[in-house]
Amino acid sequence: MSASISIPVAKSALAVSVSPSTPTTSIHERMARRDSVAASAAVRVPKTLHPVDNEDLRLLLLENISQEAVKTFRAQGFHVDHSTKSMSEDELVEKIGSYHAIGIRSKTKITERVIKSASKLLVIGCFCIGTNQVDLATAARAGIPVFNSPFSNSRSVAELVISEIIALSRQYFQRAFEMREGLWNKQSKGCWEVRGKTLGIVGYGHIGSQLSVLAEAFGLHVLFYDVINIMPLGSARQVESLDVLLHESDFVTLHVPELPETMNMISAEQLAQMKKGAYLINNARGKVVDIPALVDALKSGHLAGAAIDVYPAEPGANGAPFDDQLNSWASALRSIPNVILTPHIGGSTEEAQRMIGEEVSSSLTHYLNYGSTVGAVNFPEVDLRAITAEQQGIRLCHVHNNIPGVLRQVNEILSPYNVEKQFSDSKGDVAYLMADIADVSPSDVYKLQELINKTSANILTRLLA
Repeated sequence: MSASISIPVAKSALAVSVSPSTPTTSIHERMARRDSVAASAAVRVPKTLHPVDNEDLRLLLLENISQEAVKTFRAQGFHVDHSTKSMSEDELVEKIGSYHAIGIRSKTKITERVIKSASKLLVIGCFCIGTNQVDLATAARAGIPVFNSPFSNSRSVAELVISEIIALSRQYFQRAFEMREGLWNKQSKGCWEVRGKTLGIVGYGHIGSQLSVLAEAFGLHVLFYDVINIMPLGSARQVESLDVLLHESDFVTLHVPELPETMNMISAEQLAQMKKGAYLINNARGKVVDIPALVDALKSGHLAGAAIDVYPAEPGANGAPFDDQLNSWASALRSIPNVILTPHIGGSTEEAQRMIGEEVSSSLTHYLNYGSTVGAVNFPEVDLRAITAEQQGIRLCHVHNNIPGVLRQVNEILSPYNVEKQFSDSKGDVAYLMADIADVSPSDVYKLQELINKTSANILTRLLA
């Protein structure tokens, strides 16, 4: 599989920062100094690269991805098709063959079947934290790196958890619903301040650690459990096991990825270990909690409440039903008092979506324009310093099977030329080589590409100039 495409070069103005002048400096001297600084800086301006073949780059952005990301791509000269909805597998199979890049959120599934239909696809952007909606292994074998934004919505999720802790302890979602039904039900029984209570955080990454700081500001004592030893923030304390955390916490909140070892990590056995009257919060992944077991723990009165933002199966679009056809226990969960159910809104803030749009669009642009795979979740992370505007040469981006002898074959092909810099790395069965080659004549460009495409381990090769 090989692909070479042309990316129109977007012109950008050079921004120059000049130190303030002293009062005794004349305007002519200041102008001369500014011009001198600009000329000096221009020497180091990086050159936007684009593939040597003349084919416009087409991007498909689904699920109402930030308009800032759309503007970023269009400013690069890319053709962008934008939709507020997700696509089914059949729809993607029909349409994906026209696109070189795709941006999705959590609802769209990039399966092996979709990837096999994506004859031009070069890169996938997940404009969210997770990437479990993409067949990462198949994408890597097809030479397609996948980028995401693992930390941009950390603050949004942490703030949501704080609001849920207070809402559960005061039962105010339940009271607000009753008021909407016309029922006045003022009571204090079973309602608590959060000050002095204990919060147990399962997973002390970017979200868990931010939440830890916010929780202590509210007077909560913080425990956390993680599979690795982590330096705690503030007065938080790491415990040696999940069992200890469950036994000591008034609130338990989950912030772990969906992995084989985290599937149903909170089930009947773990729920039974929680304090009577405790609360469970899950804004992580839907399959981390055994929800039928949670329903039983809530109905029995062992738990006083829960907040759930993620589910094993979720509707594909706004307005779709959240019912027993989707998840067999949905109506049972919805009927229990003091249970907060939200539609996967943990990262749904304007700030988070803007930051996600900026981060992922930047990663995609750097891969398409420069070949950089730094931040890719399924791919070797390889980068080279930018080629400057005055340099003449090409950049080789060669994705290949990770087998012996590939570098020897490629370097034999490159041996007549001056290879100015080169870097390669591997991840699993896939390896990635970048090399900058000086003084390659136009007639030699296609010859090089043809020779490298014919190497036995080739997956995808691009030449950028």
